[in-house]
Amino acid sequence: MPLWLSESDVRASLAPGGLIDAVEGALAAFSSGCVTHPLRTAFQIGEQSFFAIMPAFDGAQAILGAKLVSVVPPNGARGLPTHLASISLFDTATGQLAAVMDGRYITEVRTAAASAVSVRRLARPDASVLAILGSGVQARSHLAALSLVREFSEVRAWSPTADHLRRFVEESGAPVRAAASAADAVRGAYVIVVATSSVTPAIEDAWVSPGAHVVAIGACRPTQQEIDPALVARSRLVVDSREAALAESGDIVRPMRDGRFGADHVAAELGEIVCASKPGRLDPGEVTLFKSLGLAIEDLVAAQLAFRRAKEAGRGITVEL
Repeated sequence: MPLWLSESDVRASLAPGGLIDAVEGALAAFSSGCVTHPLRTAFQIGEQSFFAIMPAFDGAQAILGAKLVSVVPPNGARGLPTHLASISLFDTATGQLAAVMDGRYITEVRTAAASAVSVRRLARPDASVLAILGSGVQARSHLAALSLVREFSEVRAWSPTADHLRRFVEESGAPVRAAASAADAVRGAYVIVVATSSVTPAIEDAWVSPGAHVVAIGACRPTQQEIDPALVARSRLVVDSREAALAESGDIVRPMRDGRFGADHVAAELGEIVCASKPGRLDPGEVTLFKSLGLAIEDLVAAQLAFRRAKEAGRGITVEL
């Protein structure tokens, strides 16, 4: 009978530090061609809302499953999460359903884990100032995950919603401080996380110092942009999936359509850098940009880890279908 895991079960079963290493391995497996990974199927269910199906199979790790995810920005005003998901795992030998679990928290932490891998592989070793644009779930998870791979002497946060920003700074404590503006947060920072829900550019090229590493985790539809196209054009552009980036990311496909650059501007997949088949940062003054769209195999690696640890600890309930 399959195991049913609630969000609290998943939270209790996943440690952020171990998840970063697991996601790094998943990125390497993906870019090495070891994972069957169709492009996600996504369709609109509202003006800004969409639903997506994300399957993957890694035979070597015996991981098979899929995530169903809905992204509904108006949920924020309803007091509900804007990203909701469920993940199903299957036995790779029999095809039987092995587990069903909440995927909201997994989406939150695996996104931050992939960003942490990008910081580990692309940020300058001396990068000690972090800027976070946003004050929600992803801002919190990124602060926690990135702090595991770099020691930051200063963290600047900015949000368009003053009350949310104040709460984020108070809950986070030192060394997080509120910035007066997005530009104030970004200028002079050497790791920059764009974690807003904006579908128009939230960061300008002129704000970003030479040598900075930018992590962009939103704007995952072709009609959306969160990064100034001039910044994308001057950066060494790294993605999680080249195929997905060229099909789904408005930050890439729209500047391409405008003739700013071609498909070869994507320098590497992050997994290729992990595998050392492509170089990472080329020099200290280079701006690097990791455009994260999220991979199903990241979700499934995290789900498999939660499933295994939950079974060991006796968490969850079994359900007969």
